[in-house]
Amino acid sequence: MENIESVILYERRNDVVTLWLNRPQQYNALSEDMLNALKEQLDVHAGDTTIRCLILAAKGKAFCAGHDLREMQQNTDLSYYQQLFSLCSEVMMKIHSFPVPVIARVQGVATAAGCQLVASCDLAVAVVGARFGVSGINLGLFCSTPSVALTRSISNKHAFEMLFTGKFIDADAAVSWGLVNQAVDNKDIDSAVDVLTSAIAAKSAAAIRHGKAMIYRQRSMCIEDAYSYAAKVMACNAMEDDAINGINAFLSK
Repeated sequence: MENIESVILYERRNDVVTLWLNRPQQYNALSEDMLNALKEQLDVHAGDTTIRCLILAAKGKAFCAGHDLREMQQNTDLSYYQQLFSLCSEVMMKIHSFPVPVIARVQGVATAAGCQLVASCDLAVAVVGARFGVSGINLGLFCSTPSVALTRSISNKHAFEMLFTGKFIDADAAVSWGLVNQAVDNKDIDSAVDVLTSAIAAKSAAAIRHGKAMIYRQRSMCIEDAYSYAAKVMACNAMEDDAINGINAFLSK
């Protein structure tokens, strides 16, 4: 068993937290220990109301090579697989429901559950040379759980192309297809992420939290219910001190 304290590293700068996947020799494959550690860190920081953004980054040459196939090979049991994929799905849902925007900082490859991580994040910045794939089908294993995040992040036709052919796409295609916000040179990725986090962190904490929760909840509603729900959220947001002070400051100009 790995040292669960070391497979996910924590860093904080002002209002921004970074969680680093830290199995560089294994291309940051998602072992059971890593998934549990990531789940624990997401739980801890979800309750911190001083955070404006969370960055999901990775040490080494790769962002994430998906599930740890060696670990899976050593546990060929249906109940183990069900538990493993349920744990992974729980982690993805915690990213989805995390109260502030989560930004993926991607280099190298992001494949299978690694691509799922990117698709589950709210925003993503990638190095130009990064590659994305859900290539389980090449091994006879359809990427079912990654498909949940992928089909909610890009168009069905693009998702089907990736899922059923196992093809990889480059960072430019990932931007074009909507999986990634921008692709930058390797030397520029930290500054690009900083620009994004700084822009968000400068905004009202209350507005950020109201906004992220509202966006995802309304997507499953019909348009009438979505507008009704959004109106209630916006009214509550308008009662927050940040909004009252912001409106007053604007009008005083």
